Amino acid sequence: MNILHVTPACYPATYWGGPTFTVYALNDALAKLPGVTLKVLTTDTAGPNLKQRLEHSQLADLYPYQEVLMTPRIAGASVSAEMLWRLPSLVRWADVIHLTAIYSFPTIPTLLICRLLGKPVVWSPHGAVQDAHEWAGSKRRILKRVWEIVCNALVSPGKVVIHVISERERKPTQIRLPKAKAIIVPNGVDIPSHLPARKWLPDGQLRLMYLGRLSPKKGIENLLQSMALLNDPTVILSICGTGDSAYVASLGNLADKLGLLNKNVFFVGHVDGGKKEQFFYRSDVCIVPSHTECFCMVVAEALAHGVPVIVSQGTPWAELENRRCGLWVDNSPEALVQAIVRIRTMELSEMGGRGRGWMKQDFSWIVIANDMLTLYKQVML
Repeated sequence: MNILHVTPACYPATYWGGPTFTVYALNDALAKLPGVTLKVLTTDTAGPNLKQRLEHSQLADLYPYQEVLMTPRIAGASVSAEMLWRLPSLVRWADVIHLTAIYSFPTIPTLLICRLLGKPVVWSPHGAVQDAHEWAGSKRRILKRVWEIVCNALVSPGKVVIHVISERERKPTQIRLPKAKAIIVPNGVDIPSHLPARKWLPDGQLRLMYLGRLSPKKGIENLLQSMALLNDPTVILSICGTGDSAYVASLGNLADKLGLLNKNVFFVGHVDGGKKEQFFYRSDVCIVPSHTECFCMVVAEALAHGVPVIVSQGTPWAELENRRCGLWVDNSPEALVQAIVRIRTMELSEMGGRGRGWMKQDFSWIVIANDMLTLYKQVML
């Protein structure tokens, strides 16, 4: 099977958030399956500034089982003239096209060319439609609605399937893009083969970890307010991630105003690779206070590393409670305080072990890659 994956950005352009990780991991797993030939058409974007570019020649070792065609960005986040030039021939080559993202430059040209050539499409919005539908803080809401109408007009029923990663994402996506059927295939997660020995609650400290992009929809202000309400010097929060500089500065100012900055709350900045692994091993609980999420990759990552989680009800992780590996709560400051107090008395090691077992069973990338391959075959019929 010849698969073409069209995506505005690719790993290691981690500035653009979680999809860069998940697309890379999915493609890596897919490309290893027998009978699969995978090409990725993307841009060299690495950040908001045009000078922030990936150098493909230095990254070839990252893509040993696939061909990555990294075209130069000339404007915006992912505008590329070369991508437009390459699209028609690559779409003709492919048996199925996997399109990632919606409110980005490659989306409309890809849908249009696939419609003209009669090619099947699996389309992954990665939560963007859900955000626009559910979250009042979503930017450019009217423009996004117009963009959706254009996209929907280009959908050939039966030739386009929307890939969503949770039931929470499926419902709003189906409402706003009704011509394509939405089918759930969750994200996968990398699961370490072994975990190092660790000590829980060292010296009586509860070490909380937030890991992810710093943006308004993540509810970090509520988390800071909860730390102020808790007012407990033995509870430490590390905030790992980056985002818009003005917004990050506003979070620092709020933490300072609340008397938390560099006392109970520490802004670590971007972490990746080995440093990211160390934060999982040095944390007792991962906390995710988002207003809305279609999946939230860090929850799966934390559980894969044996770390229990506190997750807001704005995420699709209600099953945490049934699996007894975390708490699924409202993201108000008061509810977060109650959750932090409660989880501190629980058997964290056992919770982490149950979560890790769950990830191995249902969320390993080889399981997800085979499920995605099945979806490709369905849309090709």
